[in-house]
Amino acid sequence: MSTVTIVLLVIALILLAAVVVLYFLGKRAQKKQEEQQAQIAAASQSVSMLIIDKKKMKLKDAGLPAAVLAQTPKLMRGSKVPIVKAKVGPKVMTMLCDANVFEIIPVKKEVKATVSGLYITGVKGLHGAITQTAPVKKSFRAKLQQKYNEASAQLKNEEAASKSKKKK
Repeated sequence: MSTVTIVLLVIALILLAAVVVLYFLGKRAQKKQEEQQAQIAAASQSVSMLIIDKKKMKLKDAGLPAAVLAQTPKLMRGSKVPIVKAKVGPKVMTMLCDANVFEIIPVKKEVKATVSGLYITGVKGLHGAITQTAPVKKSFRAKLQQKYNEASAQLKNEEAASKSKKKK
């Protein structure tokens, strides 16, 4: 065997081992996530609250209790997370929020939220339905991605048209 084929075989074996390891790590992470979701669902309760403000900000700058910051991994403290400031009863609280729920939370309105500790998992309008807020301005990358998708679709249509003309 030549050295090129040996090198290619070794690289293929390493890639195969990496894929197998990632598969099992993914399964383990999925099981952990399912257990955590079950615990969150078991501890959840409905609370009526007035949403004061919502932002995506770094965890260490959010003003959360020290116990929450002590439990989070160090890399997570610097990442931006959805934070909601709400008035629950007489208290103004800073709470974490699910990313999907964060988009539909109305600001300056009273809502009935499903809360598990300091984590908001669901929201319903207290006085009527929640109206969707104005669409968020697209990022530069999102605009480029949309243009790319449109251009590739147009190119596929042109190629299909040219193939059908060649057949005739």
